[in-house]
Amino acid sequence: MLEIDLKTTHKVITEFIKDSVYKNGFKRGIVGVSGGIDSALILKLTVDALGSNNVFALLMPYKLSSKSSLADGKELCEILKVDYEIIDISPSVDAYFERFPAENKVQIGNKCARERMSVLYDFSTRKKALVIGTSNKSELLIGYSTLWGDSAAAFYPIGDLYKTQVFELAKYLEIPEKIINKKPSADLWKDQTDEGEIGITYKILDEILYQMIDLRKNIDDIILLGYSRDNVERIKRMIINSQYKRTFPPVCKLNLRTVGIDFRYLRDWNK
Repeated sequence: MLEIDLKTTHKVITEFIKDSVYKNGFKRGIVGVSGGIDSALILKLTVDALGSNNVFALLMPYKLSSKSSLADGKELCEILKVDYEIIDISPSVDAYFERFPAENKVQIGNKCARERMSVLYDFSTRKKALVIGTSNKSELLIGYSTLWGDSAAAFYPIGDLYKTQVFELAKYLEIPEKIINKKPSADLWKDQTDEGEIGITYKILDEILYQMIDLRKNIDDIILLGYSRDNVERIKRMIINSQYKRTFPPVCKLNLRTVGIDFRYLRDWNK
Protein backbone atom coordinates (compact mmCIF):
# COMPACT_ATOMS: atom_id res chain seq x y z
CA MET A 1 0.00 0.00 0.00
CA LEU A 2 2.99 2.29 0.45
CA GLU A 3 4.70 1.09 -2.70
CA ILE A 4 5.63 3.78 -5.23
CA ASP A 5 6.85 3.82 -8.82
CA LEU A 6 10.43 4.85 -8.10
CA LYS A 7 11.33 5.93 -11.64
CA THR A 8 8.24 8.10 -11.99
CA THR A 9 8.65 9.51 -8.47
CA HIS A 10 12.23 10.51 -9.25
CA LYS A 11 11.17 12.23 -12.47
CA VAL A 12 8.25 14.10 -10.88
CA ILE A 13 10.34 15.37 -7.96
CA THR A 14 13.26 16.56 -10.10
CA GLU A 15 10.87 18.42 -12.41
CA PHE A 16 9.17 19.92 -9.34
CA ILE A 17 12.53 21.16 -8.04
CA LYS A 18 13.41 22.72 -11.40
CA ASP A 19 10.03 24.41 -11.67
CA SER A 20 10.05 25.68 -8.09
CA VAL A 21 13.55 27.15 -8.40
CA TYR A 22 13.27 28.66 -11.89
CA LYS A 23 9.83 30.21 -11.60
CA ASN A 24 10.94 32.09 -8.49
CA GLY A 25 13.80 33.71 -10.35
CA PHE A 26 16.61 31.50 -9.08
CA LYS A 27 19.05 29.17 -10.82
CA ARG A 28 20.57 27.54 -7.77
CA GLY A 29 19.46 25.60 -4.71
CA ILE A 30 20.95 25.38 -1.22
CA VAL A 31 20.54 22.38 1.09
CA GLY A 32 21.35 21.89 4.75
CA VAL A 33 23.08 18.50 4.90
CA SER A 34 23.06 16.64 8.21
CA GLY A 35 24.44 13.26 7.21
CA GLY A 36 20.97 11.73 7.54
CA ILE A 37 18.84 10.10 4.88
CA ASP A 38 16.37 12.94 4.23
CA SER A 39 18.95 15.62 3.48
CA ALA A 40 21.07 13.10 1.57
CA LEU A 41 18.13 12.26 -0.68
CA ILE A 42 17.28 15.94 -1.17
CA LEU A 43 20.88 16.72 -2.12
CA LYS A 44 20.88 13.92 -4.70
CA LEU A 45 17.50 14.95 -6.14
CA THR A 46 18.56 18.60 -6.34
CA VAL A 47 21.76 17.68 -8.15
CA ASP A 48 19.75 15.56 -10.59
CA ALA A 49 17.40 18.50 -11.15
CA LEU A 50 19.78 21.45 -11.34
CA GLY A 51 23.25 19.98 -11.88
CA SER A 52 26.00 19.89 -9.25
CA ASN A 53 27.31 23.34 -10.27
CA ASN A 54 23.99 24.88 -9.24
CA VAL A 55 23.79 23.29 -5.80
CA PHE A 56 25.45 24.45 -2.59
CA ALA A 57 25.44 22.55 0.70
CA LEU A 58 25.91 23.65 4.29
CA LEU A 59 26.97 21.27 7.04
CA MET A 60 26.19 22.84 10.42
CA PRO A 61 27.23 20.65 13.36
CA TYR A 62 26.69 21.50 17.01
CA LYS A 63 29.16 20.34 19.65
CA LEU A 64 26.85 17.43 20.57
CA SER A 65 26.37 16.34 16.96
CA SER A 66 27.64 12.97 15.79
CA LYS A 67 31.09 13.17 14.21
CA SER A 68 30.19 10.31 11.88
CA SER A 69 27.15 12.21 10.57
CA LEU A 70 29.37 15.16 9.68
CA ALA A 71 31.80 12.83 7.94
CA ASP A 72 28.96 11.13 6.02
CA GLY A 73 27.52 14.47 4.89
CA LYS A 74 30.92 15.71 3.76
CA GLU A 75 31.60 12.48 1.85
CA LEU A 76 28.24 12.67 0.08
CA CYS A 77 28.93 16.25 -1.05
CA GLU A 78 32.24 15.10 -2.50
CA ILE A 79 30.64 12.11 -4.24
CA LEU A 80 28.01 14.37 -5.83
CA LYS A 81 30.64 17.06 -6.62
CA VAL A 82 28.71 19.71 -4.68
CA ASP A 83 30.44 22.76 -3.22
CA TYR A 84 29.94 22.89 0.52
CA GLU A 85 30.96 24.69 3.68
CA ILE A 86 31.10 23.48 7.26
CA ILE A 87 29.87 25.99 9.84
CA ASP A 88 30.01 25.04 13.52
CA ILE A 89 26.94 26.59 15.16
CA SER A 90 28.20 25.86 18.70
CA PRO A 91 29.64 29.36 19.39
CA SER A 92 26.43 31.20 18.48
CA VAL A 93 24.10 28.71 20.20
CA ASP A 94 26.24 28.52 23.34
CA ALA A 95 26.54 32.31 23.52
CA TYR A 96 22.74 32.50 23.74
CA PHE A 97 22.43 29.82 26.42
CA GLU A 98 25.25 31.34 28.46
CA ARG A 99 23.01 34.38 28.81
CA PHE A 100 19.74 32.44 29.07
CA PRO A 101 20.60 29.00 30.53
CA ALA A 102 18.43 25.98 29.71
CA GLU A 103 18.56 22.30 30.61
CA ASN A 104 15.69 21.11 28.40
CA LYS A 105 17.18 19.03 25.58
CA VAL A 106 14.30 19.72 23.20
CA GLN A 107 14.58 23.45 23.82
CA ILE A 108 18.29 23.36 22.99
CA GLY A 109 17.60 21.21 19.94
CA ASN A 110 14.98 23.65 18.69
CA LYS A 111 17.45 26.52 19.09
CA CYS A 112 19.99 24.57 17.03
CA ALA A 113 17.42 23.91 14.30
CA ARG A 114 16.50 27.59 14.09
CA GLU A 115 20.14 28.65 14.11
CA ARG A 116 20.82 26.33 11.19
CA MET A 117 17.92 27.76 9.22
CA SER A 118 19.10 31.29 10.01
CA VAL A 119 22.51 30.42 8.54
CA LEU A 120 20.89 28.73 5.54
CA TYR A 121 18.87 31.82 4.70
CA ASP A 122 21.89 34.06 5.10
CA PHE A 123 23.80 31.86 2.66
CA SER A 124 20.74 31.82 0.41
CA THR A 125 21.40 35.52 -0.10
CA ARG A 126 25.15 35.07 -0.42
CA LYS A 127 24.85 32.28 -2.97
CA LYS A 128 21.66 33.51 -4.67
CA ALA A 129 20.21 30.07 -4.05
CA LEU A 130 16.74 28.99 -2.91
CA VAL A 131 16.51 27.06 0.38
CA ILE A 132 15.22 23.56 -0.28
CA GLY A 133 13.41 21.78 2.57
CA THR A 134 14.18 18.24 3.70
CA SER A 135 11.00 17.38 5.64
CA ASN A 136 9.09 14.23 4.69
CA LYS A 137 5.36 13.50 4.96
CA SER A 138 5.63 11.49 8.18
CA GLU A 139 7.35 14.37 9.98
CA LEU A 140 5.03 17.01 8.57
CA LEU A 141 1.89 15.12 9.60
CA ILE A 142 2.85 14.47 13.22
CA GLY A 143 4.64 17.79 13.72
CA TYR A 144 8.07 16.24 14.19
CA SER A 145 9.87 19.40 13.19
CA THR A 146 10.87 22.76 14.61
CA LEU A 147 8.67 25.67 13.62
CA TRP A 148 10.83 28.24 11.80
CA GLY A 149 13.68 25.72 12.05
CA ASP A 150 13.92 22.65 9.81
CA SER A 151 10.30 23.25 8.76
CA ALA A 152 11.25 26.60 7.17
CA ALA A 153 12.05 26.35 3.46
CA ALA A 154 10.94 27.56 0.05
CA PHE A 155 9.41 24.18 -0.82
CA TYR A 156 9.39 20.49 0.19
CA PRO A 157 10.38 18.05 -2.59
CA ILE A 158 9.73 14.95 -0.44
CA GLY A 159 6.90 16.42 1.62
CA ASP A 160 4.47 13.87 0.14
CA LEU A 161 6.75 10.86 0.70
CA TYR A 162 6.40 8.87 3.90
CA LYS A 163 9.66 8.02 5.68
CA THR A 164 9.55 4.39 4.54
CA GLN A 165 9.15 5.63 0.95
CA VAL A 166 12.15 7.92 1.47
CA PHE A 167 14.21 4.85 2.28
CA GLU A 168 13.05 3.11 -0.90
CA LEU A 169 13.83 6.08 -3.13
CA ALA A 170 17.22 6.53 -1.45
CA LYS A 171 18.10 2.90 -2.21
CA TYR A 172 16.94 3.32 -5.82
CA LEU A 173 19.13 6.42 -6.25
CA GLU A 174 22.10 4.64 -4.63
CA ILE A 175 22.57 6.87 -1.61
CA PRO A 176 25.52 5.39 0.37
CA GLU A 177 24.40 2.39 2.41
CA LYS A 178 25.93 3.69 5.63
CA ILE A 179 23.54 6.65 5.46
CA ILE A 180 20.56 4.44 4.63
CA ASN A 181 21.37 1.91 7.35
CA LYS A 182 21.86 4.31 10.26
CA LYS A 183 18.98 4.90 12.66
CA PRO A 184 17.12 8.10 11.71
CA SER A 185 18.07 10.88 14.10
CA ALA A 186 17.69 14.65 14.33
CA ASP A 187 21.11 14.44 16.01
CA LEU A 188 19.99 16.72 18.83
CA TRP A 189 21.96 14.91 21.55
CA LYS A 190 24.04 11.77 22.05
CA ASP A 191 22.22 8.55 21.05
CA GLN A 192 19.00 10.44 20.20
CA THR A 193 16.81 8.68 17.62
CA ASP A 194 13.62 9.77 15.86
CA GLU A 195 11.76 6.54 16.61
CA GLY A 196 12.80 6.71 20.26
CA GLU A 197 11.36 10.20 20.58
CA ILE A 198 8.21 9.47 18.61
CA GLY A 199 7.68 6.23 20.49
CA ILE A 200 6.82 4.11 17.45
CA THR A 201 8.68 2.67 14.48
CA TYR A 202 8.43 4.49 11.16
CA LYS A 203 7.03 1.33 9.59
CA ILE A 204 4.00 1.25 11.91
CA LEU A 205 3.69 5.03 11.94
CA ASP A 206 3.56 5.22 8.15
CA GLU A 207 1.08 2.36 7.83
CA ILE A 208 -1.30 4.05 10.27
CA LEU A 209 -0.81 7.49 8.69
CA TYR A 210 -1.52 6.07 5.25
CA GLN A 211 -4.78 4.51 6.43
CA MET A 212 -5.79 7.65 8.31
CA ILE A 213 -4.73 10.36 5.84
CA ASP A 214 -4.62 8.89 2.34
CA LEU A 215 -7.46 6.40 2.72
CA ARG A 216 -9.42 8.57 5.23
CA LYS A 217 -10.30 5.63 7.48
CA ASN A 218 -11.60 6.30 10.97
CA ILE A 219 -9.90 5.13 14.15
CA ASP A 220 -12.07 2.06 14.69
CA ASP A 221 -11.57 0.81 11.12
CA ILE A 222 -7.79 1.17 11.46
CA ILE A 223 -7.80 -0.72 14.76
CA LEU A 224 -9.68 -3.57 13.05
CA LEU A 225 -6.64 -3.94 10.76
CA GLY A 226 -4.60 -5.03 13.78
CA TYR A 227 -3.09 -1.79 15.07
CA SER A 228 -3.29 -0.93 18.76
CA ARG A 229 -5.83 1.66 19.85
CA ASP A 230 -3.13 3.43 21.85
CA ASN A 231 -0.93 3.95 18.79
CA VAL A 232 -3.77 4.98 16.51
CA GLU A 233 -5.25 7.47 18.97
CA ARG A 234 -1.81 8.88 19.85
CA ILE A 235 -0.97 9.45 16.19
CA LYS A 236 -4.34 11.14 15.67
CA ARG A 237 -3.58 13.48 18.59
CA MET A 238 -0.13 14.29 17.19
CA ILE A 239 -1.67 15.25 13.84
CA ILE A 240 -4.31 17.47 15.47
CA ASN A 241 -1.93 19.06 17.98
CA SER A 242 0.57 20.02 15.25
CA GLN A 243 -1.93 21.53 12.81
CA TYR A 244 -0.65 25.03 13.60
CA LYS A 245 2.71 24.04 12.09
CA ARG A 246 1.10 23.30 8.73
CA THR A 247 -0.99 26.44 8.31
CA PHE A 248 -0.48 30.12 7.57
CA PRO A 249 -0.47 32.13 10.85
CA PRO A 250 -4.05 33.33 11.45
CA VAL A 251 -4.80 36.99 10.81
CA CYS A 252 -7.45 38.92 12.75
CA LYS A 253 -9.91 40.09 10.09
CA LEU A 254 -10.63 43.82 10.25
CA ASN A 255 -10.84 44.99 6.64
CA LEU A 256 -12.53 44.00 3.39
CA ARG A 257 -9.76 41.68 2.20
CA THR A 258 -7.48 39.91 4.63
CA VAL A 259 -4.25 38.02 3.91
CA GLY A 260 -4.82 34.28 4.22
CA ILE A 261 -8.61 34.60 4.39
CA ASP A 262 -9.99 36.32 1.30
CA PHE A 263 -6.79 37.67 -0.26
CA ARG A 264 -5.52 34.33 -1.51
CA TYR A 265 -3.61 33.60 -4.70
CA LEU A 266 -1.34 30.89 -5.99
CA ARG A 267 2.24 31.05 -4.71
CA ASP A 268 3.52 31.82 -8.23
CA TRP A 269 0.76 34.37 -8.97
CA ASN A 270 1.51 36.42 -12.12
CA LYS A 271 4.82 34.68 -12.86
